[in-house]
Amino acid sequence: MVYALEGGEKLSSQEFLQYFEKKVRKTIRIHKLIDKKEHLLIACSGGKDSTTALYLMNKIIKNRDISIEAIHIDQSIGTYSEQNKNNLTDFCKKNNIKLHVFSFREEFGSSLCYIKDSLKEKGINWKSCTICGILRRYILNKKSRELKATKIVIGHNLDDEAQTVLMNLFNNNTALLARLGPKTGIKDHDSFIPRIKPLYMCKEDEVELYSKLMKFPVKYESCPCRVEAYRKRVCDLLDDFDKENVGTKSGIVKSYLELMPILKKEYAKKGSVKICKNCGEPAAGDVCNTCKIIKLIKN
Repeated sequence: MVYALEGGEKLSSQEFLQYFEKKVRKTIRIHKLIDKKEHLLIACSGGKDSTTALYLMNKIIKNRDISIEAIHIDQSIGTYSEQNKNNLTDFCKKNNIKLHVFSFREEFGSSLCYIKDSLKEKGINWKSCTICGILRRYILNKKSRELKATKIVIGHNLDDEAQTVLMNLFNNNTALLARLGPKTGIKDHDSFIPRIKPLYMCKEDEVELYSKLMKFPVKYESCPCRVEAYRKRVCDLLDDFDKENVGTKSGIVKSYLELMPILKKEYAKKGSVKICKNCGEPAAGDVCNTCKIIKLIKN
């Protein structure tokens, strides 16, 4: 198998594996993602990106004074969620990695699909990805803090970041734009666990190839709820554009990285992190979006 880089250089399978791992190491080093003593929780869906991030974190830093564990949030999306959870459980057992599993049903009493349908009955037609993102981030931050994690590792790749940058530009949302980057957030806060992205400079097709060459036990199909997502439309747009104009996604992310310090500095001046008066989790307002959703489906 031969992989062609954006610049035209061709790599064998072994060369590609070395190239990919070197890129991840460089991202960690340049952006200072990991300190000397850490308790890292790798947020794992069971898909290619998070499994790759989990494997590499365990490989790259296993000899340092850093603990590595995995955390999985089960949204209860039928067989899709079940298979991903089983694949991840097997992977963690094989690699001797401790896995923490939490679920929407345990935390909220309902699956993602039930929550979406309940909101729809009340005239709130939020897309599954919007609801899932809010609730998943809530559980992830809350449980990671309880587990005393110093950072959460997420498997977002370069394509994910390019899409997010573009989405926030389309929506004129510079406040959210300022929170992006290899390390998310604007200000440090005791209630918010920082999130880092070691795959930040890796394109999605590179992550997929690495995962397949390593024979990771993952499903390569997208989440069945993603078909209606705004992100998918932006993803398709960028994919088509990048085919005709190679390097578009990389260009978007590199341009953002130049603007990022200015954005973070500017928005760091504009107020502090708020705490939800109901649950005590970080929030944009007096009440977090998760509490708003739960109140809606219970009333």
